[in-house]
Amino acid sequence: MKLSQRLTQLENMVDSRYGHIWDCCCDHGLLGAALLKRQAAPTIHFVDIVPDIMQGLTDKLRRFYPPRPDSADWQVHCMDVAKLPLDNYVTDAAHLVIIAGVGGELTYELVSAIQQKADTLGQKIEFLLCPVHHTYQLRERLNALGLKRFDERLISENKRCYELLHLARQAEHPITAIGDGLWSSAPMAIQQTYLTRLLTHYTQVLRGENPIEQRQLLSRAIQDYQAQLNQLGI
Repeated sequence: MKLSQRLTQLENMVDSRYGHIWDCCCDHGLLGAALLKRQAAPTIHFVDIVPDIMQGLTDKLRRFYPPRPDSADWQVHCMDVAKLPLDNYVTDAAHLVIIAGVGGELTYELVSAIQQKADTLGQKIEFLLCPVHHTYQLRERLNALGLKRFDERLISENKRCYELLHLARQAEHPITAIGDGLWSSAPMAIQQTYLTRLLTHYTQVLRGENPIEQRQLLSRAIQDYQAQLNQLGI
């Protein structure tokens, strides 16, 4: 199957300097299969917690990517992404963990747990993320976790906008709440659409009953996104 625009962009952000690549919450495994096909790492891991999905994926991988001495290896793990078995794959090269298609809160919980385990093992680890919803709070929390960014991009697919983030402790650029490097990656029309939707959403949520801390976060988000929209001259 052909990769969607979102998965194609994620694949394009992956180079070949990793010892292991983990395609997490992989659903049908399309992204991992594309990385396996071009041998982006010696081992590509497919991770999801749904047994039926992983069994079907295993059957397809055995059919289309049978083990060969000259090809990349693959492993299938039916498990909680927060419990990646990094201790079974200790390497001098970095691990790349790809997490896409889950909410901002769960994304943070997974990244935090995986980073903590990597720190304990002394393993280098990078993250390629494509969260859905709550990216403002997620970015603040990832920054507090000590992560920085290599790259970030904004794309539009099927009338929805997505933020793609490539992060690691050893990256150079700070993670900001709205993404300093995000906006130059997309046409102005996409920027305008995305910012307008975010402002509408956060304004509606702020009208409801929220704890003080949540209201403060919502107010910051509205102020920051409005300032970014103003920079477009709109």
